[in-house]
Amino acid sequence: MLSFRALLSRPRKRVKRKHSIKPKCSSKQRSLRGYDPPFADEGEADDCLELPGFRLKSSDPSRSHGVQPLGNLYISPSRFNSRDAGLGGLSVLSDDLVIDILGLLDGAELGRLSLVSKSFYVFCRHEPLWRNLSLESLKGEFLFTGSWKSTYVSGCYPHFRAEDGCVEVRDFYSDYLFQSWLCANVVMRPEWLKRDNIVRRRGISLEEFISCFEDLNKPVLLEGCIDGWAALGRWDKEYLVHIAGDKKFAVGPVDMSLEGYYKYAESTREERPLYLFDPKFAEKVPVLGSEYDVPIYFREDLFSVLGDERPDYRWIIIGPAGSGSSFHIDPNSTSAWNAVVKGSKKWVMFPPDVVPPGVHPSADGAEVACPVSIIEWFMNFYEVARSWEKKPVECICKAGEVIFVPNGWWHMVFNLEESIAITQNYVSRSNLLNVLDFLKQPNAQELVSGTNDRINLYDKFKNAMEAKFPGTIDELRRKAEEKAILQRKQSFWDSATDSKVGAFKFSF
Repeated sequence: MLSFRALLSRPRKRVKRKHSIKPKCSSKQRSLRGYDPPFADEGEADDCLELPGFRLKSSDPSRSHGVQPLGNLYISPSRFNSRDAGLGGLSVLSDDLVIDILGLLDGAELGRLSLVSKSFYVFCRHEPLWRNLSLESLKGEFLFTGSWKSTYVSGCYPHFRAEDGCVEVRDFYSDYLFQSWLCANVVMRPEWLKRDNIVRRRGISLEEFISCFEDLNKPVLLEGCIDGWAALGRWDKEYLVHIAGDKKFAVGPVDMSLEGYYKYAESTREERPLYLFDPKFAEKVPVLGSEYDVPIYFREDLFSVLGDERPDYRWIIIGPAGSGSSFHIDPNSTSAWNAVVKGSKKWVMFPPDVVPPGVHPSADGAEVACPVSIIEWFMNFYEVARSWEKKPVECICKAGEVIFVPNGWWHMVFNLEESIAITQNYVSRSNLLNVLDFLKQPNAQELVSGTNDRINLYDKFKNAMEAKFPGTIDELRRKAEEKAILQRKQSFWDSATDSKVGAFKFSF
């Protein structure tokens, strides 16, 4: 059950919002605590509901169908859960398993099943089911109409009039379905945003960057290093749509026109908004590639010796508020830089030896299991991370600022507003050996990404490096071995002291 379930029965708190237009709070917002108190007047509908510790976005038409967190069942006078009665024999299954089974059905089958009972009605209208159907059936050729169900119906059955009403179901309790709605509607808490402990630098030399950050594999936020970019003064929604509105860009599993993606981004309200993340943007729209330059700190990119055979390395990133990337490590053991052109992003980073709470990588590193959404991670794990001895590195990166992401660091990025960014992964002498060792792993075929030739990438890269920069790899390995020897050497007192018990140990 949700950790805050017992708090949901407390009287709600209203927060005044400064808008000239006053939309009504949704009926879902009024029923979160299991009752529906009256408004003093219709003008108060502008107020935003606040769960204990969680503010909810206002002016969103509810699609929750009256679903409440499971904890509310224990404060309900009836103690009756219509979820179980409506599912019949399937009620013994967990909610996520029910959704997995429904995910095997097509749109027509889901529509028919939703007529069986109120419970099936709620489950069959779960938005992620219709999102998957829309993306599988329509690819990127859809016009988002406010919900994925209506988008699917209007796209697959254009002559059918799609009714997208929302029937409220009483006494329906489900943590799984409720949390999906909550994560799509909760506002970032101030305490999630106020921590800023990253090192910031402005105007440092290349030598200082290499010695203090790149060689030490430490993140840094760089200010002022992209002030000369034309993109910084030009790139916004209107400009990009004007020069590339009809061009197709990679958006999740599909390709969408830029204009179509922006129309989707303007009206979506979901737990995991689609994210535009395209590695071929400069080839598709050359002017975009000409309106930014690689900052001086990142211009040594040894993967460039592969020419057109190098793995994907640069992306334009566009997303609405609430979109972002959950915890991951950048591909192929590369380092990266990320420059915000418009908007702002919340970053949370952990060093290579610290796996973030709630994140579970497989033994070989090929797969990572983590919470469904970034908001879910903040709700359930952020306070845990802040209590650790090795605390995460955090910051808000704003337009005109650049983050250096060292190789192997776990990081999560959340767009606080509509954002546009450029990111590039690169290989310098500081992490060349790490990249070569990564590419040489026995399971490299599963781990390497961004290229069609995963098996031979190591040999191609090593041979190209030796041809272009003969002796470089051997020299770096020699220096690495000398450094390791120095680190292993101990002074007399270090060798004579047992660090575990704090006493002398006599080995003679």
